[in-house]
Amino acid sequence: MQKKKPLAVIRISTASPEWSAEADGIRRSMRLTAELNRLTLDDAVRVREIFSELTGRQVDETFSLIPPFYTAGGRRIRIGHKVFINQCCTIYDTGGVDIGDLVMIGPNVNIITAGHPLEPSQRRAYIEAKPIVIQRNVWIATGATILGGVTIGENAVVGAGAVVTKDVPPHTFVAGVPATVIRSLEQVDADQTR
Repeated sequence: MQKKKPLAVIRISTASPEWSAEADGIRRSMRLTAELNRLTLDDAVRVREIFSELTGRQVDETFSLIPPFYTAGGRRIRIGHKVFINQCCTIYDTGGVDIGDLVMIGPNVNIITAGHPLEPSQRRAYIEAKPIVIQRNVWIATGATILGGVTIGENAVVGAGAVVTKDVPPHTFVAGVPATVIRSLEQVDADQTR
């Protein structure tokens, strides 16, 4: 079993120059997503162009996204090959979001890397963000929420409405709040997932 790398936790004080830079990034992403969200399924080429500008990385012609889409930055989103993102998805990427090849993300999915401290006196003092990794050939079903600091293993399925708060093992189906392993999935022949 491979050891998990320690999380790269980002803590940004809301009274710091770093927060001002984050706020500028949020304004930028709001302008770009407003433009993106005026497009339709028939505007696939323009969707890819705007998404590439949003992330600062060229997505290839196999990337597909159905607007609307929301993000609080965009520059920390990395997308693999043949990724599909359905309508009304939100990716808050302050901590970084890596989406592997062949990932399918259903409608109304929330991928949220950042949060606030629980202590009332600290709640507005800073934002804390942890990365999310979604490995190859994952399917995230409608309405699921993925929280910061988790890895979803290869070929896993996240059930509709699930709230993922801890790592999802490869080749498993998880569901519920919080998400738990419901069952193992047969390993798929590699040729079937290309």
